[in-house]
Amino acid sequence: RVVLSGIQPTGIPHFGNYLGVFSNWVKLQKTAEPADTLLFSIVGWHALTLPQDPAALRSAKDDMLATLLAIGLDPERSILFHQDHNLHHVELCWILNCLTPVGKLRRMTTWKSRLATSRNAGSEDEVDESLLNSALFTYPVLQLRTYSATHVPVGEDQQQYIELTRDLAEIFNRAFPGQNPLFPLPMYVHAPSKRILSLRDPTSKMSKSSPDAASRILLTDSASEIKSKIRAAVTDSIPGISYDPVHRPGTSNLLTILAACTESDVQDVARTYSSRGHGRLKSDVADAVEELLKGPRSELERIRRE
Repeated sequence: RVVLSGIQPTGIPHFGNYLGVFSNWVKLQKTAEPADTLLFSIVGWHALTLPQDPAALRSAKDDMLATLLAIGLDPERSILFHQDHNLHHVELCWILNCLTPVGKLRRMTTWKSRLATSRNAGSEDEVDESLLNSALFTYPVLQLRTYSATHVPVGEDQQQYIELTRDLAEIFNRAFPGQNPLFPLPMYVHAPSKRILSLRDPTSKMSKSSPDAASRILLTDSASEIKSKIRAAVTDSIPGISYDPVHRPGTSNLLTILAACTESDVQDVARTYSSRGHGRLKSDVADAVEELLKGPRSELERIRRE
């Protein structure tokens, strides 16, 4: 197998990134067969589809590489690389753009979520095509793997990209037939992830674009900062603790975080705290998050000093 996955260079990641992406990559590294090739990329070309400050982007790329090392990805086992160091990637993207039907791109919907996130919009309904540039529209074509990937672990929201990748690989292989097809058809590998919500607005995902720094926990946050942010997390005034993402999103978000940190079932965690208050829950969540992050945080600090 050739396994490939990538992440945007957003600088220091938040806790949602850690649970949604990084923990899965580390598990994949531990469970992969010796013959598997593991490729993890910092996707700098993708980052340029939205406005960027050049200096900030360079710093963010360095921070992301340091983070991947700090969380436990081993360069002796996995290949870590900057996507934008490979000029062949954009050359191939142009060739594939020449083969890609516009209709297939119009069926891709994730550009709306990218714009909504970048503008801190309340919903995707607040953005429209007047804000869409051609690079973001053809963003999915850039996803086609130039590395002969056979397996791509991504979340469910990325599955349509893998389907398009397979379609484009087939189009290319038919247009330019050879003794063997040039592009393998990559398999979608479901990467289970916890959807971690904002601590201040539990109706939206935890995000670095939010203007409220208290809405997210960063990998670099100290134990006291983590405790302060969890203590201020929005919950509700309903007595007791229960898991109900629709009617109790803030409380449910804390239960999700605690369950993820302790590798427990969220319903079991909810039953444990059913007769307790939010104060006890928040205290235990803060302790669990600190226990999970203190190792990677210490290693990240060491790498950045070097």
